[in-house]
Amino acid sequence: MTDKKRIALISTGGTIEKTYDELHGVLDNANSVLDVVLSGLQLGGVDIVRVPLLNKDSMELTGQDHELIARTASAMAEAHDGVVIVHGTDRLTITGDLLHSLKTKPRVPIVLTGAMRPYVMRNTDAMQNLTESLLAVQILPPGIYCVIHNQVLPFPGVFKNRERGTFAHNDG
Repeated sequence: MTDKKRIALISTGGTIEKTYDELHGVLDNANSVLDVVLSGLQLGGVDIVRVPLLNKDSMELTGQDHELIARTASAMAEAHDGVVIVHGTDRLTITGDLLHSLKTKPRVPIVLTGAMRPYVMRNTDAMQNLTESLLAVQILPPGIYCVIHNQVLPFPGVFKNRERGTFAHNDG
């Protein structure tokens, strides 16, 4: 029997983690829902190490935030079998491209994911994207990837296709 894989799960906020603030009538990033999401999954064979880094809408991320995410992911990649970054979709590619441009390449896969609709919504894509990411990070070779909507997209070349409401890869 093999040892459990240790997966670092870095949370940065984004739509996937938004909750409804009934006092103000808005979706916001006041509280993370990832522990709730994880509790609903059967994750035999992995130990999830939660790294609550930020809790921001990605449109609010600064250059320093992207650098902090990249540094943290690189450090976690040294001590874990894989890294999943839960990220807002509007600026996910900035972090992915930054990670890809680092001189030191990761020895394990680093997967970025998010959702177009918050976990708290009935028609969310959050559970699918997180589940796919947790599986993909265990079987992909070292590198930087976006895993979303049943796709594995390697960086560089990943972009958000706003017309289709998903991500795509620029192969050219």
